[in-house]
Amino acid sequence: MTELAEPKRARGRPRKTEGERDDGNRRQALISAAAQLFHRQGYDATSTREIASLVGMQPGSPFYHFGNKQDLLLAVMVEGMKQASQRQAAAIASLANGLSPREQLRALIRNQFDVLLGPDSDFIPVMLYEWRSLSLAQRQTITQIKDGYEAAWTPVLQALHASGQLQAPVLLARLMIFGALNWAVQWYQPPAARAVKPAAQKPLKSPPRASLDDLTDAALALFLRDPI
Repeated sequence: MTELAEPKRARGRPRKTEGERDDGNRRQALISAAAQLFHRQGYDATSTREIASLVGMQPGSPFYHFGNKQDLLLAVMVEGMKQASQRQAAAIASLANGLSPREQLRALIRNQFDVLLGPDSDFIPVMLYEWRSLSLAQRQTITQIKDGYEAAWTPVLQALHASGQLQAPVLLARLMIFGALNWAVQWYQPPAARAVKPAAQKPLKSPPRASLDDLTDAALALFLRDPI
């Protein structure tokens, strides 16, 4: 009787199952959903069950990808800084050669407002709001990433300080500039959100609605003196 030949085995790594191939996408979906809910509801008020439900997963599914909710919060912040760093690198790369330090700072500020207030901007506000919910080791991880992101501003601020346009010491100026820009997430309302009020209604005391370009121009005027 003729023996059947064994089927040839494919070389290389075993082929992943459909579930294994989708693990990366599922993890990213959880991070995005968590960013959205943490931003809208707050970290403490959001359950992993809600996050799983938002992406159509079983309640326990997040724990396949993350040890606990705090690890998921860290992943949201890391992803936010990763996206911010990529956007900033692209903004810097797009600057024309010979652009003045003032215009370079304008581009950095405009990009920062995009990161904070533009499309898909849930991530960084979560970092600003929920910083204390991280463990000490997790905070150190984010601080290291954040310091690298902010370091790209230092040469520009040094040039502005040398020219007399920036009066404050560079390190303090950088800290205060980021503090002022980041606080915009607390009060900014885009022009499109303006509601039509009845004529008899008294105007509410609220920050003026402005475009991100308007915010950038105001910030630049606040931080720098006019060129000498």
